Amino acid sequence: MLVALIAFGTVGYYIFEGMSFFDAFYMTIITISTVGFSEIRPLTVVGRSITLVVIVLGISAGTYTIGVIVRWFVEGELRKIFGRRKLQKKMADLKNHFIVCGFGRIGRIICQELCEENIEFVVIEQNASVIEDFAAEKYLFLERDATSEEALVAAGIMKAKGLVTVVNSDANNVFITLTAKGLRPDIFVLARASEEKNEAKLEKAGATKVVSPYMIGARRMAHVLKRPTVVDFIDIATMGNHLGLIMEEALIDSKSGFVGKNLIDSRLRQEFGVIIVAIKKLSSEIADPFNEHETAVISPVAGIVIGRMNLPLVHKGDALFHVAGSEDSVAVSESLDDFKEEISESTSSTTG
Repeated sequence: MLVALIAFGTVGYYIFEGMSFFDAFYMTIITISTVGFSEIRPLTVVGRSITLVVIVLGISAGTYTIGVIVRWFVEGELRKIFGRRKLQKKMADLKNHFIVCGFGRIGRIICQELCEENIEFVVIEQNASVIEDFAAEKYLFLERDATSEEALVAAGIMKAKGLVTVVNSDANNVFITLTAKGLRPDIFVLARASEEKNEAKLEKAGATKVVSPYMIGARRMAHVLKRPTVVDFIDIATMGNHLGLIMEEALIDSKSGFVGKNLIDSRLRQEFGVIIVAIKKLSSEIADPFNEHETAVISPVAGIVIGRMNLPLVHKGDALFHVAGSEDSVAVSESLDDFKEEISESTSSTTG
């Protein structure tokens, strides 16, 4: 509109007042801007009429244009300010969440997986080029250096369930691990190692678990060549429910009514439709109840597996690894949720 008005005034003065093109343009500009300069030459009635139109429309168009520009800047800044405050409030309310340091190829996939399971997390990334991706995915994030204590504290490390460090540099992963353990020695830290030789360094820095994506990828490719069907089955069980099959784990609470029972007495298969496939002891040893000579027992934080003879007992602290299958994947999820809730919340009716 403003451009059209300038063109109207310039052409009008040029035709009806006989001004040069530059003089006509100049006259139009000083009229629109209302700077108060005198007329270049005395105007005719037609010229004054053009001036009146240019003044009225010019003030309106100018005010509107300036308002739009100012609003664009102000609203953009305000949106950023309020958006950051909203994110900070959400992060302040988080508890038992995960902190993901790094949003590269691996970090992005981790966030997608956590988001699909509705697991709360905060991303720390200092690369400004990926900030738009956070906004598009509606992830909670901090645009900071993950190696700093301030960033980890702002992400809620004191209330977090665990931290994942997957930045590109192994040195930074070590530094982040050291910083996290310095703030909270008991926090679970999952670290990425780009090179196999750095896994030991990350473990010494305090990482609870170290994963080498390249090593895992190479082994997986080798397994695809050797046992393709087994790999396909494990993918379905652990990364999808296309066959209505879901593999999960559940921790045995110290007051659980299943503590001290074997698999038959616990009636897990009959009541929840799950198949216990492994028992992880507090010592991190994986028990094999399918072995008829296995005498492992289940304690708090371990897992149950279906056995044939000498069935292991459930002890507090055991972690139960189980598989459930059904034509209805929703029913499978609900069954596993009921099972995990029963495992963690069942009162010790048998223990008083």
